This record gives sequence, C-alpha cells and structure tokens, in this order.
Amino acid sequence: MPESKNAEPHVTQAQAPQKFVYDFTEGNRNLKDLLGGKGANLAEMTNLGLPVPPGFTITTEACKTYLGSGDEPVELRDEVSAHLAALEKTMGKKLGQADNPLLVSVRSGAKFSMPGMMDTVLNIGLSDKSVVGLTKQSGDERFAWDSYRRLIQMFGKTVLDVDGELFEEALEAAKKAKKVSVDTDLEAADLKKLVTRFKKIVKHAAGRDFPQDPREQMDLAIRAVFESWNTDRAKLYRRQERIPGDLGTAVNICSMVFGNLGPDSGTGVAFTRDPASGHQGVYGDYLQNAQGEDVVAGIRNTVALADLEKIDKKSYDQLMQIMETLETHYKDLCDIEFTIERGQLWMLQTRVGKRTAGAAFRIATQLVDQGLIDEAEALQRVNGAQLAQLMFPRFDDTAKVDRIGRGIAASPGAAVGKAVFDSYTAIKWSRSGEKVILIRRETNPDDLDGMIAAEGILTSRGGKTSHAAVVARGMGKTCVCGAEEIEVDTKRRRLTAPNGVVIEEGDVVSIDGSSGKVYGGEVPVVPSPVVEYFEGRMHAGADDADELVEAVHRIMAYADRRRRLRVRANADNAEDALRARRFGAQGIGLCRTEHMFLGERRELVERLILADTDDEREKALGALLPLQKKDFIELFEAMDGLPVTVRLLDPPLHEFLPDITELSVRVALAESRKDSNENDLRLLQAVHKLHEQNPMLGLRGVRLGLVIPGLFAMQVRAIAEAAAARKAAKGDPRAEIMIPLVGTVQELEIVREEADRVIAEVEAATGTELILTIGTMIELPRAALTAGQIAEAAQFFSFGTNDLTQTVWGFSRDDVEASFFTAYLEKGIFGVSPFETIDRDGVGSLVRSACEAGRATRPDLKLGVCGEHGGDPESVHFFHQVGLDYVSCSPFRIPVARLEAGRAAAQSDGSDSR
Repeated sequence: MPESKNAEPHVTQAQAPQKFVYDFTEGNRNLKDLLGGKGANLAEMTNLGLPVPPGFTITTEACKTYLGSGDEPVELRDEVSAHLAALEKTMGKKLGQADNPLLVSVRSGAKFSMPGMMDTVLNIGLSDKSVVGLTKQSGDERFAWDSYRRLIQMFGKTVLDVDGELFEEALEAAKKAKKVSVDTDLEAADLKKLVTRFKKIVKHAAGRDFPQDPREQMDLAIRAVFESWNTDRAKLYRRQERIPGDLGTAVNICSMVFGNLGPDSGTGVAFTRDPASGHQGVYGDYLQNAQGEDVVAGIRNTVALADLEKIDKKSYDQLMQIMETLETHYKDLCDIEFTIERGQLWMLQTRVGKRTAGAAFRIATQLVDQGLIDEAEALQRVNGAQLAQLMFPRFDDTAKVDRIGRGIAASPGAAVGKAVFDSYTAIKWSRSGEKVILIRRETNPDDLDGMIAAEGILTSRGGKTSHAAVVARGMGKTCVCGAEEIEVDTKRRRLTAPNGVVIEEGDVVSIDGSSGKVYGGEVPVVPSPVVEYFEGRMHAGADDADELVEAVHRIMAYADRRRRLRVRANADNAEDALRARRFGAQGIGLCRTEHMFLGERRELVERLILADTDDEREKALGALLPLQKKDFIELFEAMDGLPVTVRLLDPPLHEFLPDITELSVRVALAESRKDSNENDLRLLQAVHKLHEQNPMLGLRGVRLGLVIPGLFAMQVRAIAEAAAARKAAKGDPRAEIMIPLVGTVQELEIVREEADRVIAEVEAATGTELILTIGTMIELPRAALTAGQIAEAAQFFSFGTNDLTQTVWGFSRDDVEASFFTAYLEKGIFGVSPFETIDRDGVGSLVRSACEAGRATRPDLKLGVCGEHGGDPESVHFFHQVGLDYVSCSPFRIPVARLEAGRAAAQSDGSDSR
C-alpha cells in the first residue's frame, strides 16, 4: 500500500505494518486509491495551509476488509481511538462530553466522485446531555437543538435504516403547527419537541433507542458508510459511470464546523469556473444559517455565490483567494464545499469538478492559453463521450414554442418526453419505449434509476450544485433545476406553470439544459453547431462560430497531431463516403457489398444463388458485373487518393432467399386450388435444399464464394475495372480487397489465386497497372489462432469484432441483448456490453495474439478493425496499445475515434500528468 509522505524513509512497504487511519496532515492528493478522493484532497488542502477542520481518514483498505469479512480489521478500533484522542487534544474538547462537546462528521469518500450515492452523518457526539453543553458552548439554544434533530434524522435514516419520510412528515407537521414554511422559523422549544418525536420514530421503526454513547454513534456511522458502498443506488451509479466495484470507500472523520449558527454563518458550494459553460467567473450557491445537506438537497433555495460579497465580504474575499490557489494548484476546474461559522471560513472539500461536455472543451483550451497545461494534458481533460454529446441536436430557435417556465441551466441538451413525476413511472414507461422527462421538486439518491431512464430532469428547487444538477452533469443528461415559478405536485402528478398552464402526467414537455427554458409540447430540433463544423458548414474563426466550435476545433487539431492510429469509415456508397471524408475519414475500412444488392438488385443475387446451370449462373453474373463496377467507380471517386477496403459478398444466405414459410403457404394454397406454379415449386425445392437452422454460421462469406463459381471473380473484376477506369480519368484509386469469414489459410489461398488471375486479365485488357492489395477479415476464433499461417496469404488483416465477439462468447447478438444482457449488467457479470466495448480479456487477447503472430510472419502486415468497436472510446485505446494501423467506424463516430486516438497516443507517451 502507498506510504504517507511523512513515513520514515528506511521503512519499506513490505516491512511496514498495515495502517488503516491517516491524519489529514499525513496524506496528499496522490493517495486517492488509499484515502479516497475526499480524504486525499482534505490532506492536500491541509498541506497547502488552507483552513481545514482537523480530522483523520479511515482507508479504503479497511472498508474492503470489512466488506470481505463482515467485520472491521482488529487493529482499526485502536487506531481510531489513538487518532480521536489526538483530535480531542488539538480541539481542546472530548467527543460528546457534557460540558464542552467535540462533534464530528462521518463522511464517505471513494476514489472517484459518487455524489449523493453513499452515506454521511453530521453532528456525531450529540446526546441528551451534550446538547445542553453545545447550548452553553455556542450561546444559542435553538442552534443546539436544531443540530440534535439533524443528527437523529440523518443517523436514523442512514445508520438505522429508518424510512426518511417519517422524519420529513414530522418536520412538516411541526412547521404546520407553528404556521411557518421553512425550518429556520422553528424555535428552540419547537425543536425540542421535534427531537422527542424523532427519538420515538427511531424507537418504533428501528426497535432500539437512539444511542446516547458518542463513541457508539461514531462506530455505527463508520460501519454504515462502509456498507453504503454496496447499496443498490451506489452499485447502479458505478455501473452507469463504469467505476470498478472493488475499490471500496474511505471514511473521513472531521471535527464539525457549523453553518447553522445564525445569519453570520452559512454553507455553500463554489466552482472556480462555471461547470455548465466553462466560463470564468464567480459560480456557486450559498445558504445562510444552514448545514451542507440543505444546499445539496435543494430543500431551501440558495442565493448566488456572488451575493456572499454583500453578506460577508471578509469571508468572500478569502474564498476567492483560496479558489484561485486551488485552481492553480490542481490546474483544473475545482468544486469546493465550504462553511462559514460566525465569520470564520472553513474548507470542507475540494475535487476536480464534474462539468458539462461543452465546459470540458472550453476549459481545456483556456488552461492551455493560461499556460497551466500543455496540449497533451488538454486531450486528457476531454473524451469521446463528451464530444458525442456535443453532436446531439439542439432546439430550433425559430420554432413557435409555448414557454411555460424557466429555471437554472444545469446540464445542457435538448430533451423532449412525456412528463412523469416519480422514478418508478420513468423506468416503467422508458422500458415500454416511451421517452420521458422526470419532474420532481428536488431529486435525491433514490431517484438515480429514474434519472438514468429519463431523457432529462426538471426540478423546481435547487441550483447548479443540487443533487439533480451534479448527477445529471456527470451522466451527460439534460437538466433544468430551480424552476421556482413552476409548481410541482407529485401527489396529483402534475405541474402548474405561472401562466396557469397545467401539465399532467403523460403530457409532452421539452427542456433546454443550455438556457434553462421549459416548454409545453414538443419543440423541433436542429443540428448541433459542432456537427455543422465537422460537415464544413461552420468554420472555426468565422464570425458565426461560437466559443464551443473554436474549442472543439483546437482540441481536434491537438488530437490529429498526436494520434498514430488512422481513422477510416464504414461506408457502402458514395454519399456516406463523402460525409465520412468531411468528418475527417482517411479512407474506407469497410464497404459491405451485400448492401449494394438490396432492393431491386436482390432478385439478381437470388437468381445467382438458385441457378441450376452454368448458363443461368453466367447470365446472373453478367447482369451484376456492370452494377458493381458503377458502384465502385462512384466510391473510388468519392475517396480518391485514400484507401477503400471492399469486403466481398458476405450475407447470411437467408437474406437473399424467399421466406420459406411464406413460399410454402403460397405453394400450398396454389395446390389446393389446383393452380400450382411450376416456378414456385422449383423455387421451394431449392430453398428447402439451402435452408439453414443457423444462417449466421452457415453458407456465407468465403464459403459462398467457393461454392458459387464465379461470384468472387465477378466482384474482383468489377473492382479492378472500376480502378482502371478511375485511373484513366486521372484519379488515384486505392482499392483493397477483403475476403470475409476465413477460417483457414487454404480458403484464402484459393480465392487469392483466382483474384490475382482476374486482376492480371483486367490489367492486360486495359493496359493499366493496378495496385490492389488482398487481405482478410479476422472474425473467427480459428482465424485469430492461426493468424501466423493466414498472414502468408494476406497483405492485411481487418478485425471484424462484431462477429468475433459473437463467436468467442457464443452469443447471437440480436437475441441475447434483449433476453438476458440486462440481468448480466445488473448482476455485475458485465461492466458493459461486450458488443459496446471490446472484451479485453477474451476477444481482446485473440486480437493481440493475432496481431503478433501475423506480423511475425509478415512484418509489413497492415492491421485494422472494422467492427462497431472501432468507434468506441475505450476500445480505441486498446487498439492503439496492440499496434493496429487504423480503426474504422460509422461516419458520425469518426470525430470521436479521431479524438480518442489522439488521447491514446498522449497517454502512451506518458503525457498524462494527473
């Protein structure tokens, strides 16, 4: 395990005893694996001399031991006791003592930020006795009893598993009895009664009294934080964010500072830049006379951080200076939690802040301009998923709309869907194919699955730092928060706009996360300016190009300069090829010729497959040849000067044959009428003969080319004649012929011999020298395992990872994704679908070994990939690592692949400085 920076230099890790607790003065930000993000950053701020309340961190190793055995490590209690004693000495108070109590918070803190997903308990140490001491200590009876009721409420829900609604209902009843609308209007006497009521709720619901022993409170809270790592909501969030499930969480024990001590106290969240736009300025929320959970929960509406300057200029100025220090130190947008206790500013947390996709690109380029990071590091501050978000459509500004309200633009995007008012309905309707907008007063961690299911989230409370905003930004979901003018009635399942418009559940609403506007009905969308940029309709530097387009342009330039992987397109016609070229494609990595024979041409392939005589077959091939040649001429013209990999015909046979059931019924009906058609009878016999139980593993690919004489020769001739025609027109065709579904080198040798003969004939007939390379698609495990042999006959490999994944796993993609993949993802068998991101351990190991074996045989062997994984960000990094020359993907994923190829190169160069 990592050592603290204060460890004795002569003690090695192997010699050092296991250490489970670190004081804030011992750690640093590089120990996130051990101390979690929160603990590591609290230690870092302590090292920087910033005002952090004293405390200590229990490591993630202790959590993993607890989760593995069901009990804490035996050393943990003694270590906690020693650090608690040191904390008490520093503070001059003892935990929960009657006359001068020390109170602490017990907070979770995993390596990766998981906002609201795990547990926190504040005010540990308060009891029936120490609440009196806190009254004397603070001189504020109301504050003391408010802190006590908060502890019982949080402890009851978090540690004792009491339904939180019971406490909320009791609090609402107390406010109603007092005829007030906010909890700050409750007086000490009211809060005393509420504490009594809360303790009765705990006794009834948990079957035990609220613990009065402060050490028991702390120990139980520590266990609860450990256990919160494996709650359903935490596991769901980790799956959504692809966070490993075996990391565990650290636990931070921090001396309490109080933002609920009156108007000269408060709590807030600040960002060093706007997490929604990336613009520099003063961003965040502040709430007077409140504790931290009030801000994040959105229960009370905050004021803008800029208003703190008027409320408490001294603390505001100090906070601005600290924010500048932290951003310069971390060289990134920082998300900060702070509390002011009677004019004293305290820093409770900092972390590299979550941000929207647009903000990520803007901030990365801003930091380059400021000299804080270089181009390589800028590439690590963005990713392909964010770029994909920026390519989504936006609302049409010129459309006639019915605006019903406006809130805070918390997470951008244009989301349209049916209004739903609880997570259960959002999930249910979404699974039925409906697009929904989840509408709540405020969200909490229990709403996570509904937020995932929804197209967007709308809340009437909270700001940019509320639970809804933070989680939505992390997921890339459109979100509008704090739409105060809208009244949300979750019980009656409707919202009422200030103009009197009522939106019932099931009515369509549209929310704009970039402007905060809310519309009734469906608002039409238009292409993103980022897509317009990639298509050449908007130019960086032009008057109408916004900051976002400029930032994307610069980041893509960084990526293109860095990347080693070339990026090609999967395209089957000239239109797609031209679009791909505009998006930056450097060739075509997969042209599927079977797509050229759909529609009216399908009958020609059917005639070829069903031909009984050489004459019938020759006629069918003769009809197909000029059509294929025309297709290839158009493709070579669109991609002139760039490689075009043409895969020879690879259809499952049933795609080009009449449906056996329909044909059988037709023949049977005709026979019953004694009106049988000789051609139909002959066709049915042929279809029966060729019928396959599993066509995907049957007569297709190279097998079809070997069984049907002349088929592949016709296609090779069409490619060669098209290339010759293009050269005659002063073009530069660069065709590559790919043989599909090869499992043995002998198959490839037979086809290549025929192809070489045809190419020679075309060269002789046209007087044109043609340079056509011939290779194969590696999509069967046997091909990968015998790649060294196959490379003897192949000039290039293109990995067909779709089929390779199916054959390695024994999955039929069309069937399994709908039948059991959801269960596999929920049970953690998959972190992500192997059809979405390459399975490195299984499929990936075959790709790696095939690359090594192929190049051992043929050092100049060109290697690429043309399956869907070619446009997946994580998979692109793997393909860079194993040494492929290019990836190929659909045209709209080309920018993502270009960016990720650049990021992969920057990482492998050791440029990731974080």
